[in-house]
Amino acid sequence: MDIIIITGASKGIGQQLLSQFTETGATVYGLARTNPDQLHTMYEVDLMDCEKATAILGGIVSQHLEDASSFTLINNAGIVDPISLVGSLDTQKVEQAIKVNLTAPIQLMNVFIDSLKDFEGTKKIMNISSGAGRSAYEGWGIYCTTKAGLDQFSRVIALEQKMADYPTGIVSIAPGIIDTGMQETIRSSSEQQFPHLKRFEAYKREGQLSSASETAEKLVRFVNEVDFLEIDPIADIRQFD
Repeated sequence: MDIIIITGASKGIGQQLLSQFTETGATVYGLARTNPDQLHTMYEVDLMDCEKATAILGGIVSQHLEDASSFTLINNAGIVDPISLVGSLDTQKVEQAIKVNLTAPIQLMNVFIDSLKDFEGTKKIMNISSGAGRSAYEGWGIYCTTKAGLDQFSRVIALEQKMADYPTGIVSIAPGIIDTGMQETIRSSSEQQFPHLKRFEAYKREGQLSSASETAEKLVRFVNEVDFLEIDPIADIRQFD
């Protein structure tokens, strides 16, 4: 039995990942602030509450330790706000973004690795990163920083797991530019606070955005086909055939 746990699973890429992994026969659990389809495998939790989120994850792992052949954690939840130049950042939004984009994934990965340290089956972590973690964009100071932090933390885990008896594979992967609510948030910002606004408006207007469904399909194949212990921990789905 393959166990998949996905954060931010109620919309966008996360919703598509949950649906498509379920279609492959995996047992899939979602963590999200809402549960619009009233799924019994969806846990309603705000990742601002790290204690509750990690407790849910620990419970799922414990429930399946005896019958699972693999466990996969997908840290997909993320927020692009605050979109603002430094000097105009909202303190509360900064704290929220750091907690959702970086602190919560770190805590979840910590519990995942600890709970499964003696599990001999396959263990994978896929962090949904961004090109923004690898290039700087004015107005995206917090988003760029949190995604860069997620990449670097993934590198550290990859190194540490080489010493583990039963290692967990990890990849932090950029999914490309996708037509989701996050893009709507970007396009609703001001050019004053995000100088690249016109470029992102053009992506939508010219049909350059990938769909959440197409991207999820590639990510599902990536998880199922790639050996996370052998690949570089920093990846881009657009370079995966």
